[in-house]
Amino acid sequence: MIAATQIKRGMAIKLNGELYRVFSFQHITPGNWRGMVQTKLKSMKTGSIMEHRFRSEDRVEQAYLETHEVEYLYSDGSDYYFMNTESFEQFHLSGELLDDSIPYMIPNIKLQIEFYEGKPIGVELPASVELRVVSTEPSLRGATVSNVNKPATLETGLVIQVPPFINEGELLRVDTSDGKYLERVKA
Repeated sequence: MIAATQIKRGMAIKLNGELYRVFSFQHITPGNWRGMVQTKLKSMKTGSIMEHRFRSEDRVEQAYLETHEVEYLYSDGSDYYFMNTESFEQFHLSGELLDDSIPYMIPNIKLQIEFYEGKPIGVELPASVELRVVSTEPSLRGATVSNVNKPATLETGLVIQVPPFINEGELLRVDTSDGKYLERVKA
């Protein structure tokens, strides 16, 4: 158990028997009232976000997660198959557990999977991934400096906004936190 004032962003906690990840937190000390911690918590079971206010003297149960490096192998529609890079053990996870991560997963990518009490509960993506453009509008001749972007569909089905000089078949680096174009990768 930790004091509510020690809550940090990204921490996993148990509240009312459920597992939550701290999405954001703010320490509030309003005048002569007692201090409190206002948090936004994301349920690891349902993915929904809720707000919760802790008093500064409250105690919170911190959940300790195990992480293992895995390699994404393939999907068969609704299930996604992985291999632990240390033990070479293969297992699968449902698409519901991976929902936000799926557009960034290509075969052979290395990921971190979090386990709680032996069960996988979440995926930690790398900061950026390299994905190939499968379709976009043709580039405009001479459009090298412009703030007008165009949509591009990547190999995983993800659609992002890219600069006008990007063509089909090019490899791009994409930020996994917000799905934005970072740069063109030289092959």
